[in-house]
Amino acid sequence: MADTYRIWRNARLATLSSGLPGLGVIEAGAVAALDGRIAFAGSEADLPAEFLASAEIVDCGNRWITPGLIDCHTHLVHAGNRAGEFQMRLAGASYEEVARAGGGIVSSVRQVRAASEDVLLAETLPRLDALIAEGVTTVEVKSGYGLTVDDELKMLRVARRLAEVRPVTVRTTYLGAHATPAEYKGRNGDFIRDVVLPGLRAAAEAGLADAVDGFCEGIAFSVDEMRGVFEAAKALGLPVKLHADQLSNLGGAALSAEFSGLSADHVEYTDAAGAEAMAKAGTVAVLLPGAFYFIRETQKPPVDLFRRHGVSMALATDNNPGTSPLTSLLLTMNMGATLFGLTVDECLAGVTREAARALGLSAQTGTLEAGKSADLAIWDISEPAELVYRMGFNPLFARVWRGM
Repeated sequence: MADTYRIWRNARLATLSSGLPGLGVIEAGAVAALDGRIAFAGSEADLPAEFLASAEIVDCGNRWITPGLIDCHTHLVHAGNRAGEFQMRLAGASYEEVARAGGGIVSSVRQVRAASEDVLLAETLPRLDALIAEGVTTVEVKSGYGLTVDDELKMLRVARRLAEVRPVTVRTTYLGAHATPAEYKGRNGDFIRDVVLPGLRAAAEAGLADAVDGFCEGIAFSVDEMRGVFEAAKALGLPVKLHADQLSNLGGAALSAEFSGLSADHVEYTDAAGAEAMAKAGTVAVLLPGAFYFIRETQKPPVDLFRRHGVSMALATDNNPGTSPLTSLLLTMNMGATLFGLTVDECLAGVTREAARALGLSAQTGTLEAGKSADLAIWDISEPAELVYRMGFNPLFARVWRGM
């Protein structure tokens, strides 16, 4: 029996192929998929005749097709919200006053610890559904609000379950070194020894972690403390990434690069040495304009510096309850352009090709090329710039994950 291809024709493609200029646009294009993978993406006139012999044809009506979107940095699994402390800050409360009232990360930790896996799953699904509704086909999900071995593993199990109940690819990240809980206040070293490293080993043994992250900052963990965590991750064969240089320049981006990190994220204060190290290591700069906007930061990431050094730049929502309660990659792209000065091409590449690179998935997804997963987003737009230009408007016509 002949193989049955699924073919999307009469389309305009933004392939994001690195072998083509700009967005890799192909007019009058077609995409063919077989067994969930792209078999052809190019001009419809070049579509192999044998593909048409037994095919399901989808006429796209001259709509645009891009790769499925990728949100490469989220804290999607969490319980409750922090709207109350947001209201307090609007009324003039300081960070310290919010913390004294039981707010801040302590609030999220308390709620995650109290929640069952089923409750966490139920609370997370609406956030995931919002991303899926905008064409997201791959999402990264971190732990980091449990801060005990059992609760970090609980978060990672829920993240894995997301892929069982929704048609989406989920990459999990162990973020045990996110913050020091109250019971370890002032004892970072003890917390790393007692919780972070045992949790890391347990997550690796259970197959729950695809990567390891940490928060390298004056209010969190030092470069030396994170180096120890990264050495343990390396010994376990897990790639690393890092919340780096968000509030100050401690050299976090350079540390991620030192360990051939997949990415350094936030990076508002990264300097030339950090950018150069990232370029040499192939470490992606993941820009998070939602957090920049929400906490009213003024230090922008050094976009021009990254361009000069050839550092790849991705964009992500950083969805989390405290500093970026954002569930829209479309709005994230608009923020990347308006707040950080990214071009349309950089924004679209940042939520497809470069986001895949930031997750170590370049060989699997992120572009419309033969051999990759048939993850597509089909849009009711006249030109790709609309995806960056509009605010609060979703022009998604159809989403395809693994050919379906």
